[in-house]
Amino acid sequence: MPDNSPRNPAFTADWVVIVIFLALMAFGWISICGASHEIGDTDFLSWSTRTGKQLVWMSCAVLLGFVLLMVDDRYFDTLADLLYWVMIGVLFITPFIAKDIKGSHSWISLGSISLQPAEFAKCTTALALAKLINRYGFTLDNMRNLAQAAGMVLLPFALIVMQRETGSALVYLSFFLMFYREGMPGSFLFTATAAVVYFIVGIRFSDVVVPMTHTSVGEFSVLLMIWLFTAGLVRVYCPHTPHATRLFVWGGTATALALLFSHFVIPFDVAWVQVGVCIGMACYLGWQALGERAGRYTLIALFALGSTAFLYSANYTLNHILEPHQQVRVRVLLGMEESITDAGYNVNQSKIAIGSGGLLGKGFLNGTQTKLKYVPEQDTDFIFCTVGEEEGFIGSAAVLLLFLALILRLVYLAERQTTKFGRVYGYCVLSVLFFHVLINVGMVMGLMPVIGIPLPFFSYGGSSLWGFTLMLFIFLRIDAGNKPRLA
Repeated sequence: MPDNSPRNPAFTADWVVIVIFLALMAFGWISICGASHEIGDTDFLSWSTRTGKQLVWMSCAVLLGFVLLMVDDRYFDTLADLLYWVMIGVLFITPFIAKDIKGSHSWISLGSISLQPAEFAKCTTALALAKLINRYGFTLDNMRNLAQAAGMVLLPFALIVMQRETGSALVYLSFFLMFYREGMPGSFLFTATAAVVYFIVGIRFSDVVVPMTHTSVGEFSVLLMIWLFTAGLVRVYCPHTPHATRLFVWGGTATALALLFSHFVIPFDVAWVQVGVCIGMACYLGWQALGERAGRYTLIALFALGSTAFLYSANYTLNHILEPHQQVRVRVLLGMEESITDAGYNVNQSKIAIGSGGLLGKGFLNGTQTKLKYVPEQDTDFIFCTVGEEEGFIGSAAVLLLFLALILRLVYLAERQTTKFGRVYGYCVLSVLFFHVLINVGMVMGLMPVIGIPLPFFSYGGSSLWGFTLMLFIFLRIDAGNKPRLA
């Protein structure tokens, strides 16, 4: 007979995740020692040092995890909406009461301790999303339901942007990975990916001109992609119609004739013809939607128009919406500017530190780049460069393998949940974790823009550590609560 007797969740919790959690915190503390250590100083436990403070944050994180394992898992579902709206209220008032720290108004001071509400709002947002999607009959392939779920993500996103914390706000977009797992149409991910490609290509090659025309290579290439993507979507979603072939032929012919005319007759801006092709395709598909009453044509037409509008708004976004330091970071990342004294300095010094570590590293407390403080924020956002310098390729690979093991284990735990609430929340946790690791390690190595987000369980500070501990151990408690019912 199945054993339905209550069991202590501390024993039924997944100890594989707990061991990885403890290992990452331990390695993180060692890295903070290396990053913040002053030459000749051997006192790592004093409250006056960052290593001593981090030990306190780590101890509190372990205690917090234990307390969460003792809480009845049903409370997380019951209180999800209340916690979400309380945190929304906190995010709303934060810019008005927070001090200005490097242009950001995102830290609330409580005596000698400062906390960043955005780190804790990820947990409450994940719980609220899990409760919303757990409703009977709620599916993300329904546009109204998807808009409701997206609004729940974009509200804290907007409030955090108001705090001038763009990096922390961007993390909330990782919830859309969970949306895809729960039934969001793949076309939305395709559209998001296409938007990123449009932005990169359009901005990166905006100053290069197509020979014998007045058109930039960036503008020409993006409009060419819009034509190809639109015709391709018709081919995929409406395979038994001749419309895709017509769009390929019409668009290709018009673009080729425009290039030939500009090359042999009068040089002009070929982009005007390409924009006309995109608008013409949208009108044609809209007409087909009226005649055949097929909503897919309307959506594809909106994709063509939206893509064209996005192209011409990308330059405005870069120059007028992003902060000046963010503009420079984007240009440096895209190779449009060379800067080793401003935005590119952090990344340049970080890559030097990682490269100097070699295969086995220089050893604990022996990193020269970190000891001499060449890398700004080397114990917070750029903590991974300390790992690379002191532990080398072997140590860096070990840390990344630990993160990979944690993410894969969370996928396994999420998939074995008996409730949609548990599965959705689990995927929220691993999506946020994956985004943090990908962006943080990528920016330290110069592969991603520098947006200033911490490396989970490694970077110095209590808010990030406690925020991730909350998310992780709530999920472990939910998973442990399912085990007696699985027996």
